Amino acid sequence: MSDDGRLSNLCWDRAAGMPQAHDKSEAAPQGMLVPDSSTDHDKVAVVYDKGAPPPEITIRTIAGNVHSVLADGVAVAVVARAAGPGLSVEDILLVERAV
Repeated sequence: MSDDGRLSNLCWDRAAGMPQAHDKSEAAPQGMLVPDSSTDHDKVAVVYDKGAPPPEITIRTIAGNVHSVLADGVAVAVVARAAGPGLSVEDILLVERAV
C-alpha cells in the first residue's frame, strides 16, 4: 500500500492490542486498533509476519453495527460502531511485521 497521506494521521504509539514482543511460536495474523486523529473513525490494522503472504481479509456482520474482522478465516478483531457506515475490507490496514 502506498502512503498517499491517509496514514500520516495514524497514532501508532497509541495502538491498542499491539504486542510488545513477538512470540515466534504464534505466527498467525493479529489485529489491533490504531487511533486516527484526522477522522471520527479509528483504523483496524492486521499485522502479519514478514515474508508471509498477506492474509485474505473478510468482514462478517455479527449483529447490527457489530462486525468481526477475519484474516484467513480467523477472527482477529471485533468492531462495534455507534453510527456511520459499516466496516468494509477497504477500512483494514495490512501491516507486515519485521521479525
